[in-house]
Amino acid sequence: LAATPDRNGNIRPRLTSFVGRELELDAIRSDLHRARLVTLTGPGGSGKTRLAEEAAAGHPQAWLAELAPLDRPEAVAGAVVSALGLRETVLITNEMTVPQDDPVALLVEHCAPRSQLLILDNCEHVIGAAADLAETLLTHCPRLTILATSREPLGVPGESVRPVEPLLPDPAHRLFRERAAAVRPDANAVLKDTESVDEICRRLDGLPLAIELAAARLRLLTPRQIADRLDDRFRLLTAGSRTVLPRQQTLRAVVDWSWDLLDEAERTVLREVSVFAGGWDLQAAETVCSGPVADVMGALVDKSLIVATPCESGVSGVIGMRYRMLETIHEYATERAAEVPEPTAAAGRRHSAWARALVEEAEPRLRSAEQLPWIQRMETELDNIRAALHRTITAGDEEQAAHLALDMSWFWWLRNYRREGTDWVDRILRLMALLDTTQQTNAPVTAALLDAVDPIDAYLDAPEPDDHPRHRSRMRLRMLHLFLVAESGPVGVPKEARLREYIVRLRAEFERTGPDAARFPGLVWPLTALVLDGAAADVRDLMDLAVANCRAYGGDWEVGVVLMFRTHMVVDSPGNLGGVDDDLAELRTLSLRVGDRWMRAQVCSAAGEAAMVRGRLTEAKGEYEEALRLAHEVGAHAESSFLIARLAEIAYRSGDRPAALAALDEASAAADRFAAADSQAFIHLLRAYMALDEGDTAHARELSEAARAATLRGTPPPQFTAMLALIDGMVTTAESGPVHGLPKLADALRAAVGGRCSESVTSTLADAAGGVLSQLGDHPRAVRLLAAGTRWRGGHPRPVPEGYEAERVEAVALTALGRTRFEAECTTGSSFTGNEAVQELAEAVKDHAAEQTPDQSPSGHSPSATRR
Repeated sequence: LAATPDRNGNIRPRLTSFVGRELELDAIRSDLHRARLVTLTGPGGSGKTRLAEEAAAGHPQAWLAELAPLDRPEAVAGAVVSALGLRETVLITNEMTVPQDDPVALLVEHCAPRSQLLILDNCEHVIGAAADLAETLLTHCPRLTILATSREPLGVPGESVRPVEPLLPDPAHRLFRERAAAVRPDANAVLKDTESVDEICRRLDGLPLAIELAAARLRLLTPRQIADRLDDRFRLLTAGSRTVLPRQQTLRAVVDWSWDLLDEAERTVLREVSVFAGGWDLQAAETVCSGPVADVMGALVDKSLIVATPCESGVSGVIGMRYRMLETIHEYATERAAEVPEPTAAAGRRHSAWARALVEEAEPRLRSAEQLPWIQRMETELDNIRAALHRTITAGDEEQAAHLALDMSWFWWLRNYRREGTDWVDRILRLMALLDTTQQTNAPVTAALLDAVDPIDAYLDAPEPDDHPRHRSRMRLRMLHLFLVAESGPVGVPKEARLREYIVRLRAEFERTGPDAARFPGLVWPLTALVLDGAAADVRDLMDLAVANCRAYGGDWEVGVVLMFRTHMVVDSPGNLGGVDDDLAELRTLSLRVGDRWMRAQVCSAAGEAAMVRGRLTEAKGEYEEALRLAHEVGAHAESSFLIARLAEIAYRSGDRPAALAALDEASAAADRFAAADSQAFIHLLRAYMALDEGDTAHARELSEAARAATLRGTPPPQFTAMLALIDGMVTTAESGPVHGLPKLADALRAAVGGRCSESVTSTLADAAGGVLSQLGDHPRAVRLLAAGTRWRGGHPRPVPEGYEAERVEAVALTALGRTRFEAECTTGSSFTGNEAVQELAEAVKDHAAEQTPDQSPSGHSPSATRR
């Protein structure tokens, strides 16, 4: 039948549902009321055509002109004529007065008096002709509105450009589920694997066509199998509809279409920027690309192959553009780059050099008052730095890889990327060993080659000489690796002879002092004593030597770090905080001068610890709150949860149980979020103390076991292990009676004294043992241990609630013994050393075990105890 002027458009009903895009539809329809030319732009497969059709739904005169099949620009106007049905109209009614060989004039005559919506679909390959036609029609047809779809804007005056963004996660999942139901009757069963579906939608960038092609693969594969094969997505996603154009049937064809429309300069830049990972800015692109890049990048953004997003520069604070490719486009560009290996390798080397310059500039600033914007910058570029590390290791470039790792070392530690840093340094150490033991070739260094060498054996068997050109960087890397390993999880005291020899050699290298021992990571060398000897190590002399060396060769930051190490050691070791106030005073001055928030937080934390030992809870609270504020500022997440837990402890000891529980909940959430195992253990321990204080023995046992389990994932210091043993002994006492709890407390005190724990720890253990002895009626020993604890505290008060229990035990003993005997036992106990108290408890355990009879209740008292 002939078309008539009353015909209401040509948009056909679609056979599949339209998912999501509700807000976009509203926005496009609003645009069409305000502008006469609206262009939807986006990469291939983003759903521009379908979105345009849905936006036109309900319009009384909406016409779709499909330009995708055209192979020459001259055919554009004719295609629109055909879409509007004007050829058959003229043939049958002869209503048109212009000749058929002028399709533009024909369109103008037809559209000028009508109120129509014309959709020009897929303009990108005929962009010039489409733009010319749009401008002509809009100029001569005042009631006409045009909605165009293209991978780049038309560039016509008055054009309103609306980028079509990828689907958000929820509608992307909905699209996958709906298309899955169409190809697989049991779709609900396989779609229970929501994690895999999420990965599919995310890695396919929320592109509707790619998601639909992936869903079609459910005929043969599970969601997990599809997700696992997305690294080869162009071979995987090939099952498109047979009725669409060939360029829309496979994912590769969709991107090939865009590639074919690029000129050679655009293709070159797209290949070169594929060496970036996670995005880049214009300055980085100008460094890495081989030619002028600004205009070409702009063209690639216009053609929807690169995404540009406004981003504040962390360093300058200026709003600039950051660029990235969708993962699908990036994979395609990487494949294209592989077709020209030499230029691509050169771009990779320029990228690695750019990354090295970045981390080299950042490293000192990460330890200064400028650190916050530089932390943000490093977080932003982290994927690029990882790519550079991987590339340099694969290329066998030890020098470049070592520089990258050493300059990244403090960032890894500060931002809790310690396990990742350990892995990178391990790979570089293996590369060093590989290069020393094999003939270097141009072949890539594979993971299998690295796994085949042992860097420790290689160093012990054939250490490079001191004059080796890379000896110093290698030794710094070895020390960094040891430090990160020790900070990343439980290691224990090494028993294997070769490992101990390796650590001894490392320590000897830096113990000679000098510049490398006065900068990170070399300045941590005294801590090797703790690795070698565990809690029994006395590192005070080593720390004094390290402080002196840093004063000679280091700066304020380096002196501050080793002073901080020494301060924490003093707080945690015997000596009743001797010298800590002088170190803290200097640390406050240094940390303020340096401006490093992490160091300032550490100083406040150490001051809080000292105040806790001295019973100054208000002072400690202020210090911890300031430390927490600074830790939050600098993003030291691993430390934040512990500081919150310390504030919870202060609330508990101040009698504010609700505040303590609320703070513990907050600390627990933070520790779980950042996998801070040591903090998790401390939080469980505090909860166990509070449960025991409330008389909830079963819950206290559960919490103490949770704390013990958490220590297996962390690096608990000896004082924590001692306090965990304390709670175990107290819970056992509550469960099974004092005879069974006393041996555990005796073991705990023995371990604490042997592990050189501070007096605040050993006195707490002595007090607890005295309380259990009191339950057994052994008042003389109870008084002696309490007196020992009092002297060890150096005049500092007992914390609450332990102080209340000590007062109760002393009152009971005074009644049982009389004042003369009581004071005599106090005198005896106040002279006890740690080892003498351990011996006293060992004898008590032996005596009370011998007195226990089968018919005696677990909590029964020994009738002869008061006579000892």
